[in-house]
Order: sequence, then C-alpha cells, then structure tokens
Amino acid sequence: MPETGLVFWMLLAFGIVFFILAKFGWPIIIGMVEKRSDFINDSVKAAEEANKQLKNIKMETAAILVQAQQEQMKILTEASELRSQIIQEAKENAIVESQKIIEDAKRQIQIEKEKSLNEVKCQIAELSVDIAEKILRADLQDDKRHSEMIDKLLNEITLN
Repeated sequence: MPETGLVFWMLLAFGIVFFILAKFGWPIIIGMVEKRSDFINDSVKAAEEANKQLKNIKMETAAILVQAQQEQMKILTEASELRSQIIQEAKENAIVESQKIIEDAKRQIQIEKEKSLNEVKCQIAELSVDIAEKILRADLQDDKRHSEMIDKLLNEITLN
C-alpha cells in the first residue's frame, strides 16, 4: 500500500493537472470537437441538399425529355400533315394543269376542224363554179343534153 504522503502529493498533482486541463485544455478540445461535429453536420446537410437537388434535376430532366418527345411527335405530325397537304396540292395542280392542256387541245382540234371545213367549203365552191362554168359553155338548150352534162361533170368530180 502506498504511503499517505505519496497519495496526497499524487492527488494534489492530479488536481492541479485536472484544474489546468479543465480550465484550458478541455474547452479547446471540446470546441474543436464541436467545430468538427458542426462541420460534419453541415457536410451531411450539404450532401442531403445536393442529393435533393440531384433528384430535382433528374425529375426536371425527365420532364424535359417527355416535353421534348411530345414536341418531336408534334413536329413529326405537323410535317406529315404538311407533306400530305403538299401532295394533295400537287395532285390538284396536276389535275388543273391537265384539264388546261385538254381544253387547249380541244380548242386546237376545233380550230383545225373549222379550218378543214372552210377549206372543204372553198373547194366545193370552186368546184361549183367550175361546174357552172362548164355547164354554161355547153349548149343548154336541150334538157337531155343538160342532164348528161351534169352527170358527166359529177363523174369527173368524184374521180378527181
């Protein structure tokens, strides 16, 4: 067993060291531990906030992707409708253009037909004049001879 004097001096040394540590050491150590604890808590809060922001960003990204897909579908639908409209307009224009061409062809045919009829009429008129001239040259006193002359001239005309 230790002597009482030794115990006294050990208790006195322990008390002084305890007092110095309590007065100067522990507040600094406790302050540093509290600062470290606050830093860790702030870091955890910042990490949680960053995690929340990341979740928000992911949701916003998903919403933006959905919106972009909807916009893409809208644009594709509009493009398809525009394509159909352009095709329809082209068909209508082609029909109108073909009708114009047909009408022009019909007009041209009618003009050519009228020209041909006019030429035929002119030729008939010339032939009539030729026939009349030949009839007038012949002696028209006799009806029999007159009929023979007309038949002869008609035969000539049909042979030509």
